[in-house]
Amino acid sequence: MRKYKKPVVLQNVLVEDYAAEGKSLARVDGKVIFIENAVPGDVVDLQLSKNKKDWAEGWPLQVKSYSADRVQPFCAHFGVCGGCQWQMLPYEKQLVYKQKQVYDNLHRIGKVSLPEMMPIAGCEETRYYRNKLEYTFSTKRFVSKEDYKKFKEKQEADALAGLPPQEKTETSDYAAGFHAKGMFDKVVEINTCHLQHEPTNHIRKAIAAYALEHGHSFYDIRQHQGWLRTMQVRLATTGELMVNIVFGYEAPDERKALLDYVLQRFPEITTLLYTINTKKNDSLFDLSPQVYHGKGYIIEKLEDFSFKISPKSFFQTNTRQAEKLYQITREFAALDGTQTVYDLYCGTGSIGIFTSRLAKRIVGVEVVAEAIADAKENAALNNLPHTAFFAGDVVDICDDAFFAQHGKPDVIITDPPRAGMHEKLVNKLLEIAAPLIVYVSCNPATQARDLALLGEKYSVEKIQPVDMFPHTHHIENVVQLKLKP
Repeated sequence: MRKYKKPVVLQNVLVEDYAAEGKSLARVDGKVIFIENAVPGDVVDLQLSKNKKDWAEGWPLQVKSYSADRVQPFCAHFGVCGGCQWQMLPYEKQLVYKQKQVYDNLHRIGKVSLPEMMPIAGCEETRYYRNKLEYTFSTKRFVSKEDYKKFKEKQEADALAGLPPQEKTETSDYAAGFHAKGMFDKVVEINTCHLQHEPTNHIRKAIAAYALEHGHSFYDIRQHQGWLRTMQVRLATTGELMVNIVFGYEAPDERKALLDYVLQRFPEITTLLYTINTKKNDSLFDLSPQVYHGKGYIIEKLEDFSFKISPKSFFQTNTRQAEKLYQITREFAALDGTQTVYDLYCGTGSIGIFTSRLAKRIVGVEVVAEAIADAKENAALNNLPHTAFFAGDVVDICDDAFFAQHGKPDVIITDPPRAGMHEKLVNKLLEIAAPLIVYVSCNPATQARDLALLGEKYSVEKIQPVDMFPHTHHIENVVQLKLKP
């Protein structure tokens, strides 16, 4: 018979600090313990989920006393939905810990000489800041322990009162909302999400109610069957509104009836699309959204630059803070109208276009061909003939012939994904040896690793953290590097 180890429980542990990825940190007898769902200043009883020689992981069984820093979360779904993990912290405290996160990563991992960091650039609007949300329609509704307990208590009370048990219907487990934290197959039924302005919640609820009323199935992620699957809502600061409804299979008459209903209920929708997804994953990358109403895209603005956003386009999800991020990037680029700027991982060209008026030439490189097509359209939309965008890997594209045609870069702006830059690209940058690099990162840990490698030829001159996502542990960071003499 297999023997199970008794869970290790530690009592009256003081949570001391925040660590990476939103976890808190405590020290017990010299061992570092990473804790979920706790705030520095809490005193908790901990159950360990992992227990190694020098470190452990755990979660609070009970909070003995709460930190003075705690505030009441404003969302009813806090702690269950997978987003907004830091609502129990005042925003000013969130910024303090994010600044510390950048500092710790750069010093611990980067190990290069660093200047004093500039204060973090926070958000003026900490709610309703997202221009894009994706909702899931599911047959697997998440039920919290508290709700399940209430359900069982009601069952027992009804039985004592002689009432018949409540019948469970086929749609009782249907949900329209977000995935529960850490669960790919459970979806939290969302009443109100505070991340995007209305009519986002109204649209989601109306579509779910229509589907239930007309007997349409929600998608079962385990069985890979069902009709109504997901929905993306993009709301620009220009007021343009895009909705893309994703179906698990084509049912032309039913689909048309639903789309007509949505347009009739929400005339403010400027572009309505639908996508048929018969795959086992929700990625739109290899799918073809179909335009049902409108022009098929929306226009967003950063300063006085216009950007065309299609249903598959990548665009920073916090428009107003993206403007601040790009202003800092442009400032760090120190442009005077004479430089050739290379925008690496350029996506749809937003950073390059944003800096274009102070540059002699912008050259954007991005591995995703569809993003380059969008970048070219955005450059034309803003009448920028001195820009050029190329699809491919920087390591392969940027050779002597390319430089001879487009000019060697005076400034390189790089904005890689969370994994950071490939070592081959870092070596390529060292080979190119541009006078100035601006490194925009959404992951200070991988940025720190890359800065250590670039330290062979570059010195870090400026560091500016930028908060793009209030109430989460995510943080952006902009670094200016100069070629050493």
